[in-house]
Amino acid sequence: MAKICVIRQGVYPYDARLTREIKALLAAGHEVDLICLRFGDEPPREEPAERLTVHRVPIRRRHGNKIRYVFEYAAFFVAAALLVSWLHLRRRYDVVQVNTLPDCLVFAAAVPRLLGARVLLDLHECMPEFFALKYSLPSKHPVIRLVSWFEQASIRFADAALTCTEPMRERFVERGASANKIGVVLNSFDDERFNQRRHSSSRRNDGRFVLVCHGTIDHMYGLDLVIRAVAALRDRIPGLELRIYGDGPGRAGVQALAQELDVTGQVFFSEGWVPLNELLPRITEADAGVVAIRRDGCFDLTHSNKMYDLIALRKPIVMSRTRAVEAYFDDDCFQLFESGSEHDLARAIYELYAHPDIGRRIVAKAARVGEPYRWVHQAKTYLAVMEGLVPAAAREPIRAQGVEHI
Repeated sequence: MAKICVIRQGVYPYDARLTREIKALLAAGHEVDLICLRFGDEPPREEPAERLTVHRVPIRRRHGNKIRYVFEYAAFFVAAALLVSWLHLRRRYDVVQVNTLPDCLVFAAAVPRLLGARVLLDLHECMPEFFALKYSLPSKHPVIRLVSWFEQASIRFADAALTCTEPMRERFVERGASANKIGVVLNSFDDERFNQRRHSSSRRNDGRFVLVCHGTIDHMYGLDLVIRAVAALRDRIPGLELRIYGDGPGRAGVQALAQELDVTGQVFFSEGWVPLNELLPRITEADAGVVAIRRDGCFDLTHSNKMYDLIALRKPIVMSRTRAVEAYFDDDCFQLFESGSEHDLARAIYELYAHPDIGRRIVAKAARVGEPYRWVHQAKTYLAVMEGLVPAAAREPIRAQGVEHI
């Protein structure tokens, strides 16, 4: 049994990748301390499961300007560094895992590393591309060059690293990282929470054609394109509806666009984030899901969690073409459209509506191709990396318990 601390500037249990990893560690018999952000009125310290203790830092994540983001990153770094150092003196961690963003958060584990702990860096994004896209900066801008330097320094500091797709790994290696140091664990879905039998959908006969989008509302996720496609199709598809579940900095702009295009009668917005146990039944009510990620910067290299959600729930997906999608899935796994094109998106939606057999065919193909990407398989890769870092005496629980039910 190893003692592991995980640091993430995010919210547990709403961070999907973080939650899956912690669940895998607990199932393998390890003790886990988590340092994360506080959300709402959650207690600063909580033990939500056996062998898991959550330490929440009272820093609220807000949508703001660059100065606000820098303040949040710096404040969490200092708090996490002090807390993990204090906890390590009491607990003596075998491994400290740090999940980005930002990449330099890994240096918060400096004291435990100096005192013998191993460090695992989980790279959720390609940070230079992320910042270049977010703040419209060229790749040669001094800030982006500095972020690139921190990325490589962070990978060198860690004993091992993980990332989300092979194209992301290739990008890190192109900038100088050792190929042997970085493994890949996909942003897959939790097989138990997304059990399709538990959330089976009943066939509707009400004359509506319902599309669903869920998750963060921001420019890079293309909700504006979906609104424009709905406006273009409202006279061609009787009963067309778009249901958007989520929140984010782009919410007001997307709502304003729906009013401008006079499609407020066809577009529904949730009041904010929807708890998972409420979200899944709403997704199953839809005829198809839309994932309209723009093929820009880091988003061309990674997979969206919502894509795996829809695959698990056996929903046809209208999907934008990206390098990462094309690297792992065949063209006939999704109803593909050219990223950034509202007209091609409208074409893809209409074909799916007009030919229901397309939906049945792509659902079956996506499930077959996606079988190796399920978390029950990805968890084994994740735990194998962790097994290589923990002391030999703490590895036995992994072999003894396995990951069959993760």
